[in-house]
Amino acid sequence: MLHRVKLSISLLGFTLVLLGPACEASSLGLTVQAVPLDSNGGTTVRAHFTAIASQPCPALSGLCDQGEDCVVYPTSLPFSGDQPAPGWCVRQWQKTVPSNYRSSISLGSNTIYVSMNAGPVIRANTGRLNQPPYVALPPPLRARVNCPHDFSLSVKDLDGDRVRCRFALPDQGECLNCTQYPFIELDEDQCLLTFTGGAPAGQYSIYIMAEDLIPVPKIRQATDSTPLSSIPVQLTLTVEESNTMCIAEPVVDGDTPKDDSTMFVLPYEEVKFDAVYMSQLESVSEIAVVGPPELYRVNFKSVGSLAMLSMAWIRSENNLTRLLPICFAANTMSLQSEPTCVWLYQREMKTLPAGTELTCEKTEMILVLPITSLTNVNLAELQLNSATCPVTYNSTHLTAHISLTGCGTKTVSAGSELVYTNTLQSVRPYSPIVRRPSLILPLACRIPRVQVKGPQFNVTMPTETEVFGVFEFQLEFYLPVGSRISQLDLYVLSNCSINRTELIVSKCIQSETADFAITTPLIQQGCSTSNSTLEVVTTQTNVKIYRLDLGSLAPTGTTMYVQCTVNLCIATLPSQKCPDMCNTKATSSELVTSVFTRSYTVNSGPVSLLVTTPAPPTPTPGGISTTTSTALGNNAGPASSTASSSSAGAGAGTAITVTTATQNPTTSHAPKPTSSTAAGVILGTLIIFLQNIFLY
Repeated sequence: MLHRVKLSISLLGFTLVLLGPACEASSLGLTVQAVPLDSNGGTTVRAHFTAIASQPCPALSGLCDQGEDCVVYPTSLPFSGDQPAPGWCVRQWQKTVPSNYRSSISLGSNTIYVSMNAGPVIRANTGRLNQPPYVALPPPLRARVNCPHDFSLSVKDLDGDRVRCRFALPDQGECLNCTQYPFIELDEDQCLLTFTGGAPAGQYSIYIMAEDLIPVPKIRQATDSTPLSSIPVQLTLTVEESNTMCIAEPVVDGDTPKDDSTMFVLPYEEVKFDAVYMSQLESVSEIAVVGPPELYRVNFKSVGSLAMLSMAWIRSENNLTRLLPICFAANTMSLQSEPTCVWLYQREMKTLPAGTELTCEKTEMILVLPITSLTNVNLAELQLNSATCPVTYNSTHLTAHISLTGCGTKTVSAGSELVYTNTLQSVRPYSPIVRRPSLILPLACRIPRVQVKGPQFNVTMPTETEVFGVFEFQLEFYLPVGSRISQLDLYVLSNCSINRTELIVSKCIQSETADFAITTPLIQQGCSTSNSTLEVVTTQTNVKIYRLDLGSLAPTGTTMYVQCTVNLCIATLPSQKCPDMCNTKATSSELVTSVFTRSYTVNSGPVSLLVTTPAPPTPTPGGISTTTSTALGNNAGPASSTASSSSAGAGAGTAITVTTATQNPTTSHAPKPTSSTAAGVILGTLIIFLQNIFLY
């Protein structure tokens, strides 16, 4: 079949937008990207709305009336987050509206007031319509009482204008019932919000207008500061109580893209990057993201002080804006990192003349390009993704036979189609800069999924079961004999038998109630939180042992519960080990080069802190009582099946060489095992296997 290639090289103007302030019942954040329409001289704009709403997530119905030029964006990958409570989600839609627009928008139970002045303005320097500015919408902002914090807004302007941010003015109809708080300051020229810290815990709405102004030389004072357009943005700052240090937020690490950077995207090109964070005080519970529809977010890992999320976006045919922001931030239970925003720029390609043909065959695509369309382009510099596939030309046409499985051809999934892509472009050897045109020509063959056969269609990452087998986790407790227990050994175990698998314990907490309403940390970021918890080091990689000093923990009741967060890990190279979560020098590369299961939360049953005379248990081989363990499903959330098993390779009567250790291990001897008869009596009463397993 023949496809006419209609692609381009020129950069179109984008649009930068903020959303206007809302009224009392408003969203957690809102932006609008306004694109003036040339068809009516810019009197109307195509407005692209992105709104953040509190859970429960509102329906998309009601955003578009019948007969309106309006489209909602339902997505198979909705943006959502847990922090701040009770959680949030993103709603996106586009609508053609007047360039001077004021309206109240109903989004579920929220009513959002939007005021926008997008022109039209014809620019004197280009004779074209002015493009309003873009402002990227970050996830809901968080701060802590008495902890000053800066929030830099990421802004872009395609016309190269200066962007200024100011608070919205209620007397000019830019917001309704909006309050300007004394503890929130705004640097207008830098678009920098500052929270001074002097506010009680609560949630505060912030209304800002972003404006573009024609830049003037610094040596000349600007006399006319009339903005070309005014676009609103709504943000929400949640201030929380916290006992943590003000400088303890997670920070970006590894190859995370720089804030405010731009990635250029060709048609059907896939853009991929990782967001990596280091958090020394609390483990990252989520990496919150707000971005364009169908942004893939996979492989979230949070192990000890390190966390990572992989993101990818494929440019298929769409009606989105040329410039697309992606903003993300790492959240812990009480902390948030600085938001990072990157921009995707959808390059628009020039339409090629008649006679250009791209034929898609079963095993290759064939390009025929008239030489007349390549004025002043050096044909000898043209190359596909791989130089191994030749590009031939004569006096009239350029021809290329491009294998679908070679020549650097890439395969991407775009909706209901599988797309094979390659690029014909000018590749110059190292030489001084010359004023000579370059060619960038994306090529794509689109094939319906139902016609695709073979392994290329079903390439996926292996599941946890394929990597680690079927496994389960257990919590066991070993206690001495006495009227009141003063010391307790906590065993965290996994029965995974795959070679080189390591058990990672990121966090353990104890509570006197089963709901863990009030907790005391035992292990945090893989480290003991105090001298009340000492690690007992063993050579077995599927066992972690912690000795708890109940005198230091000082529980007031007679019962305790323990909850641990665990993973399994395999280093990708035999010469490597999984990262030591208690080592502050652990790097993001160790996280990236290791294969982890998802994080699992394992809860114990009630552990009695008083020893009473138990009924004799039924002994099992080795003198260890039979107990019940809940089997852990690998891919289907909390498991419901149960299986009987003996104590898994640990405890009295079982040979384990241990070394008592704190953060810096020192050698000593483990207590001698009790006799098999005594062990049967004690363990039958006091070994506690996990009762409940929750999957994050």
